[in-house]
Amino acid sequence: MQNNTPLILVDGSSYLFRAYHTLNNEKLGRYMATSDGKPSGAIYGVVNMLKSLFKQYGPEQIAVVFDAKGKTFRNDMYAEYKANRPPMPDDLRCQIEPLHEIIKAMGLPLISVEGVEADDVIGTLARMATEAGRETIISTGDKDMAQLVNEHVSLINTMKNEFLDVEGVTEKFGIPPHLIIDYLALMGDSVDNIPGVAGVGQKTALGLLNGIGSVEEIYANLDKVATLEFRGAKTLAEKKLIPHQEDAKLSYELATIKLDVELDFGLDDLGINPEDQEKLRALFGEYQFRTWLKQAEDGKSSLPEKSDDASVPTKPEKPESKIDTSKYETILSEEQLNLWVEKLNACELFAVDTETTSLNIIEADLVGISFATQAGEAAYLPIIHQYAGAPEQLAMDSVIEKLKPVLENPSIHKVGQNIKYDQSIFAAVGIELKGVQFDTMLESYTLNSVANRHDMDTLAQKYLNHECIHYEDIAGKGKKQVTFDQIDLEIASKYAAEDADVTLQLHQSIWPELEKEEGPKNIFNQIEIPLVNVLSKMEQRGVLIDAEFLRNKSNDFGKRIIELEQKAHELAGQPFNLGSPKQLQEILFEKQGLPVLKKTPKKQPSTAEEVLVQLALDYPLPKVIMEYRGLTKLKSTYTDKLPLMVQPRSGRVHTSYHQAVAATGRLSSSDPNLQNIPVKTEEGRSIREAFIAPKGYKVIAADYSQIELRIMAHLSQDPNLIKAFQNNLDVHSATAAEVFATDIDAVTADQRRHAKAVNFGLIYGMSRFGLAKQLQITNDEAAHYIDTYFARYPGVSDYMESTKQKAKELGYVETLFGRRLYLPQINASNGMLRQAAERTAINAPMQGSAADIIKIAMIEIQKWLEEEKPDCYMVMQVHDELVFEVAEDKLEEYSAKINELMASAVEISVPLVVDVGVGDNWEQAH
Repeated sequence: MQNNTPLILVDGSSYLFRAYHTLNNEKLGRYMATSDGKPSGAIYGVVNMLKSLFKQYGPEQIAVVFDAKGKTFRNDMYAEYKANRPPMPDDLRCQIEPLHEIIKAMGLPLISVEGVEADDVIGTLARMATEAGRETIISTGDKDMAQLVNEHVSLINTMKNEFLDVEGVTEKFGIPPHLIIDYLALMGDSVDNIPGVAGVGQKTALGLLNGIGSVEEIYANLDKVATLEFRGAKTLAEKKLIPHQEDAKLSYELATIKLDVELDFGLDDLGINPEDQEKLRALFGEYQFRTWLKQAEDGKSSLPEKSDDASVPTKPEKPESKIDTSKYETILSEEQLNLWVEKLNACELFAVDTETTSLNIIEADLVGISFATQAGEAAYLPIIHQYAGAPEQLAMDSVIEKLKPVLENPSIHKVGQNIKYDQSIFAAVGIELKGVQFDTMLESYTLNSVANRHDMDTLAQKYLNHECIHYEDIAGKGKKQVTFDQIDLEIASKYAAEDADVTLQLHQSIWPELEKEEGPKNIFNQIEIPLVNVLSKMEQRGVLIDAEFLRNKSNDFGKRIIELEQKAHELAGQPFNLGSPKQLQEILFEKQGLPVLKKTPKKQPSTAEEVLVQLALDYPLPKVIMEYRGLTKLKSTYTDKLPLMVQPRSGRVHTSYHQAVAATGRLSSSDPNLQNIPVKTEEGRSIREAFIAPKGYKVIAADYSQIELRIMAHLSQDPNLIKAFQNNLDVHSATAAEVFATDIDAVTADQRRHAKAVNFGLIYGMSRFGLAKQLQITNDEAAHYIDTYFARYPGVSDYMESTKQKAKELGYVETLFGRRLYLPQINASNGMLRQAAERTAINAPMQGSAADIIKIAMIEIQKWLEEEKPDCYMVMQVHDELVFEVAEDKLEEYSAKINELMASAVEISVPLVVDVGVGDNWEQAH
């Protein structure tokens, strides 16, 4: 059966409960019943909703799906599934049978399948309809159903007047439909008693999913978690994700709607049958639905005809995707290539993309190149597809010879999606990509860093109403996944050409929006795009490490870990698993009777790091546990792993720098994560000793001194703070002198430590409670410190208040250079969310400005490196620090030059001071 009306799938169980609580609840002062006391509100609510759907859509096919009695396969997986749900109220239970009878009498297919839930039946039918190319609307109030939304499937909630398509789901939940299962797996669901990851709430879940990706990707990239920009990210993997990995896996399975339920009917069986008027008259009369009864007695259908004036929300009109009508070309001959080279040379701008055998730029081999010159006009040039039966392709040398002039022509502009990767791939085959003018990932990120993810799939759905071909769909998943050179050329060509076409059309959609915003546009043009070249060069160079040193360090750590484990067993009086929070809880709080300082969301005593730190002040076992945890993490994350990351082709480690991850503009890195190498312990600092200079070179580390405090002085224009920096005073001692009303020369080490905590605490929005906890003082003492600080530095207080007010008015804050950070919760009614946004509003301009300043410095340094070609290489960026390899005979000259370029990168009200160190390794230089 083919028709133009949508297939309607009704989640009867969802609406049954919602109708009951809306229209049949004495506690709310609402109770709908017949004159002889039979409850009728749930029946009325569901039937009325069905009438509304017919009035809006006039469907020719529909299914009303209810949960069957008894347990489902999820109860076999997890006995506690939905165990906390109260039993169904009697006054609801008695309405189910008559409701089912009415629905069937109306001629509507009613479905209930044992062993599965209504969601699973709906999911299976939606999948079948999608495969048949049918538009499907699921009528439900269940958020779990959002995982089913795709280009053919949408949700409608008639009770909230809400319509959700792919874009609507993304806007409502902050993630696209394909991540909804992951969202539920991380957060859990108290209604269904899905455990999730203990301690992970909505904000953390969204931070993980938008920052890294799916649950599978998160657990495959745990080292990236600490680089994410939200509270608690630094310890999230160790404290929550790793201990609860099995819960996450189970929760993912429980939350996944089944799409392959065995059904004894098909889509063609979902047509509407003739009504049983006699039965409807009897039922409407029994339940005293007088209006409906009169219609039935008059012979009118209970199902209204479609009306153009219906109030049920409809799917908004979207422009047709241009991608779907595109025609692509595969370049296999010299003649075709020559024509495309001519076409590229005649362009002012074209999109370019590379296909390779690996995401690692050093391991990757170039498989092919795609181009797009205008919307819908793209081609793929294969080079080394080498599966059995692959057609003959043009030789690499010939391809490079013909493409090199146009790709290296700076006057012909190029656009890419994460074009830094393509630039590095081209460099490996001798092409220096020039004319890089645009990057759609960075356009989206600069326009709004917190609105959504900036990957091609997400952007294509948002701006082009297009679902891209997914790599897994053509290459497979997991261990069965093949590299791009093994994919059939017909399939590969469409995928690759689509990438270039989508990129060009994304640029045509996003750039006009960005161009309207002066600050973000300048950030894009003057910082983010020039930085692409800088980071590509750094990634290609890599950094040299002493693998033997790390292996020896791993052995030392391993011996110490065994000693600490034995000592912990002695202190506990029994052996136990030091990595088990449950066993640790039993030892610390049950056997040893230590005070419970904090509890988990499941009301168990917490063994989190902050708890152990406090307990370690007074008890020996927590101290040993802390040292054990620290060494175990160092060993597994760095000393064991780094030697394995040395690339055979270069003999170096090559990190990947990410421009479009941190909301504030800070760079992050992965594989390895250089931003998170610990420096607070001697063992942590020793890891930096492994980062060495090659023979004939030394390591130079150049670090901005107290840059965020200097930016605070500039932003606040507080005269005392500016004076301290202009006079080159120790700012923490100067603050201590102000707060403790003493001469700067008389400030004690303890007073300076307290002042330092105040200086840094306030720019991160620390409260008096947080300060008191950090300094181990009373709340009143902490409040006195803060009040005195603001009295001495009134400009800082004024800046904080005015910044919060401006953020509330605009919805965002800006850095010194116009980078924006949007704050969607700045006017939230929830106090905790609002206060968190206010703290971000205060800190983001400082952290973001610091990020911008070091990026500007990197751009200026790269210009010097390329123009004068000194024997000097920029190899790492970590927070406010740059690391170089410098020829030994040029140390003094190049140190001075680096200092000069960093210190003069921008001009603010106080001097930018750079600490420059030299050594045989990074630790010595630092």
